[in-house]
Amino acid sequence: MKEWRRLARSFGYAIEGIVQTVKTQRNMQIHLVAAILALAAAWWLEIDRVEWIWVLIAITLVLVMELVNTAIEAVVDLVTPDWHAKAKVAKDAAAGAVLVAAILSIAIGIAVFGPPLYEKFVG
Repeated sequence: MKEWRRLARSFGYAIEGIVQTVKTQRNMQIHLVAAILALAAAWWLEIDRVEWIWVLIAITLVLVMELVNTAIEAVVDLVTPDWHAKAKVAKDAAAGAVLVAAILSIAIGIAVFGPPLYEKFVG
């Protein structure tokens, strides 16, 4: 029973981290709005199962990278509140990872949503 409580507590901490990130990080809020719009578009366009999987992977990747970016920024700020070249590298690299994930998600969005949107509005 003790292990279950420990596991439940771990999940609670993870949820707290997600909620804190959503509350405090503007980019996470933007990503969540984009995710909701992508999910609504997927439903409206009635995309197939494989395309749903690609959309979900793209959304998850961006949200995970934003969580990791937030964690790295918090640790760097804790370790060195002053400007430091290596702190800048860590923060910039983490932000770059989010950017790469976001670019990939845009490419997936074009590949998945482009053809059905074209059919709905042009073809």
